[in-house]
Amino acid sequence: MVGHFQEFEDEYLEMMYEFHEKEPGGMVRTGDLAAKLDVSPASATEMVQRLAARGYLEYIPYKGARFTNAGLVHGQKMKRRHRLAEVLLDILPYEGDPHATACRLEHAIDDDMEVALSRLITPETKDPSGREIPQPTPDIAERLSKRSSSVSLMNLDTDTPATLSAIFMAADEAQALDAGGFRIGSIIVRTGPNSFVAEGQEAILSERWMNCVFVEILNDTV
Repeated sequence: MVGHFQEFEDEYLEMMYEFHEKEPGGMVRTGDLAAKLDVSPASATEMVQRLAARGYLEYIPYKGARFTNAGLVHGQKMKRRHRLAEVLLDILPYEGDPHATACRLEHAIDDDMEVALSRLITPETKDPSGREIPQPTPDIAERLSKRSSSVSLMNLDTDTPATLSAIFMAADEAQALDAGGFRIGSIIVRTGPNSFVAEGQEAILSERWMNCVFVEILNDTV
């Protein structure tokens, strides 16, 4: 029950962040929050009061609620994780409902996974629906500022040798890459903005494919 209740809190703070995107610092009426979450006004008021008691919201009876600094950080983090999950599902050959699945995934994404997803989808700044992906919170931004030995082909420096470690795409696309020398364990070198050499074979890749292929940089000192 504790886990489920935490998810309810996350959903409220995430929805509060959507209101914040439209009117930063504005008051949100509990009736509007209830309508967006498809819950009763009484349930929304009870949860808002609980979140206020925990320091996430400032609640003024009959006027509504707005974020405290702590609430804004949490709401921003949850919305970012949701939209990162939607981008991931868009990259994968996923045929289900991406929004509903992202709603479930966001609660399972911890800081380590958020860092990994952030590196995976760079340089995307919007989700598949065109909505801005919130900036990382300061703790995540600090970790992202440190170089990782695992990068997508999109972020591989020119003339830097690397070993192909992961491919996130449909089987038929992966087979096409395999035929061009792009397979797990292959040595990859970037020779231009969209050009690479894999096992002695030259290839031009689209930006989408470059974002779907990950490599481990050789002789890297992270």
